[in-house]
Amino acid sequence: MAILDDDAVTAALADLDGWRRDGDALVRDLRFPSFMAAIRFVVRVADLAEAADHHPELTNVYWNVGIRLTTHDEGGITAKDVALAAAIDGVVAEA
Repeated sequence: MAILDDDAVTAALADLDGWRRDGDALVRDLRFPSFMAAIRFVVRVADLAEAADHHPELTNVYWNVGIRLTTHDEGGITAKDVALAAAIDGVVAEA
């Protein structure tokens, strides 16, 4: 899978809610009403990631969750990252 060029990343970000580019990754920070709500969200993201065979870097501190998506095998942002970010947006909308 090819790395997306800058224009493709910019276009993808226009369709994603709350995501930004940080070097070779798409990142998003979220805050939940409680620690347990944050953990439930992380578990749902883990299910999506496993199904896609594409695993994000996830951090959780109290009610805050950070997500970082990059395709390590390719060394940058690919369509896999954009697709997973869009799927994660669906989980956020339900949360």
